Amino acid sequence: MQSLLRWGIEHSTDANGNPTPPAETRKDLDPAIIDEILGRPDSELLKENLAIALDEKRELDDRLQALDNFEMLIEHIDNANDLEKLKMWEPLHNLLTSDSSDDEIKRLVLWIVGTAVQNNPSAQTSYLALSPIPALLSFLSPSIISSKTRSKAVYALSGLLKHNAAAVHQLHDADGWEVLKSALEDSDITVRRKVAFLLNSLLIPNESEQQAAAAAAAIPTLAPSTSNAPPSSATSIMLHPSATSSPDSTSTNVRPPETVNVVHPNSHASMSADLGFFSTSADTRKALEEKGILKTLIDGIVSPVPHGPDGETEGDLDFEQKVISVLSTYLVSLHGQLPADQKAKLARFVREHSDQAGGDVHLGEKWGVATEDIVQ
Repeated sequence: MQSLLRWGIEHSTDANGNPTPPAETRKDLDPAIIDEILGRPDSELLKENLAIALDEKRELDDRLQALDNFEMLIEHIDNANDLEKLKMWEPLHNLLTSDSSDDEIKRLVLWIVGTAVQNNPSAQTSYLALSPIPALLSFLSPSIISSKTRSKAVYALSGLLKHNAAAVHQLHDADGWEVLKSALEDSDITVRRKVAFLLNSLLIPNESEQQAAAAAAAIPTLAPSTSNAPPSSATSIMLHPSATSSPDSTSTNVRPPETVNVVHPNSHASMSADLGFFSTSADTRKALEEKGILKTLIDGIVSPVPHGPDGETEGDLDFEQKVISVLSTYLVSLHGQLPADQKAKLARFVREHSDQAGGDVHLGEKWGVATEDIVQ
């Protein structure tokens, strides 16, 4: 900003087109006033706030405020990417893992991590270099009393894992699937919701993965004017997509306007040529099947573990919807198969809730799925 202003002054002209003589530099201006007017560079603000947060001699409130300011700064993706250039990832991670860090400080650092890495492949890669997954998973332990901290841990994990195969591999190596499975029964329903949403995000396949899943199941891939609904039987439940409608014959000769999609170089869209970077569906599907997570998901809505401060609440519509989304992705997009006992349990659950809701139409509205997606 300051350099742009200086350039404008140096290249300004008068009414006759003659160069304007440079103004004399004033010696009596307070730099603090100039900073107040023009604003300080974000990099300086990042350094200042991190220094305060790291200073254990400062008051806790000052350190927390500094971290809050830091989080707002790195909401801007360029500032988030500057964490690597400014060598800030390691001190931030040390703040997260230090025994001397207050719980509130750790919670704010988890928030910072989640904000910095979400939808940001560059920041994901930078932070992953520190192998942080085990530390993040540790905050989902039942020994962590604060449900807010556990919730922020899921937020940080979500930002790091989504569209990042390397992070999912670290999760596997750290036995993280077992941790996420346990978190589906967390005493705080907010944690359960976030974990279910994360699992669905990791499970959603890209186009090539969906085609491979369809081929493995011997089912035709999606094509215009055809249905890719898999066969169903009277003894099973299957969530399936409705048939794709045929194009309007009156519009076949109308050429749609050309559009230009601008892809930011630091985005997951820019990684589309490197499927190995962001493909997480296959590993997630394998974990859901082999780690018993599908069973935990189904049990979580059929026989929910009570939640709330005193364990006085059972069931939760939001969690129920998110679990149904995971099962829909697994059964529809990936053509997965549930074990017979789990299939029967889920079928009974659907029938009971359909009757309670007044039919499949109302149940579909309740769960946020198309009516024809519920077949018994």
